[in-house]
Order: sequence, then structure tokens, then C-alpha cells
Amino acid sequence: MLSEFETSDPIKKIAKRLKKDGVIEHLNYKNELFTLTRMANDDCVYLDTRSRSCTIYELRPNTCRNHPHVGPRPGFCPYQPK
Repeated sequence: MLSEFETSDPIKKIAKRLKKDGVIEHLNYKNELFTLTRMANDDCVYLDTRSRSCTIYELRPNTCRNHPHVGPRPGFCPYQPK
């Protein structure tokens, strides 16, 4: 994901790199919340399709750690495509 050095970069620069790498699909700049890339069925790319558990659980971003308690609508993904 990000090195310790990269975490000091501006959020827009971080978002641009993560989008290019296919890690995120959106950043809510106001709340600084990332939405991880999803598969065609809207599941997170890091969700194991058989066990339905997170494959990067120990490394998951704060957005996931705090879900569903953060975001404009607690209990819902902070970003829904239109």
C-alpha cells in the first residue's frame, strides 16, 4: 500500500497514486475517506469470495476499520457511484 514516507504526502497525491494502482476507486475529499476498488458485484476486491472475510484484515485501511461508524451515513459505504 503506502510506505511511511508516502503518508506525509498531500491526500490528493496519495489518492492519485492509489487510484492509478487500482487500490481505490474514490476519495471523498471533504471527509478524507477512501473507497476501495470493488468487483463487478460491488464486493471489495479484498473480500474472499468463499469465506466472505477480508484478505488484508491486519493491513486494512481506517475506512474499513471504522466502518460502519464513519461516513455521511453510518452503516453505508461513504461513496456510492451515481
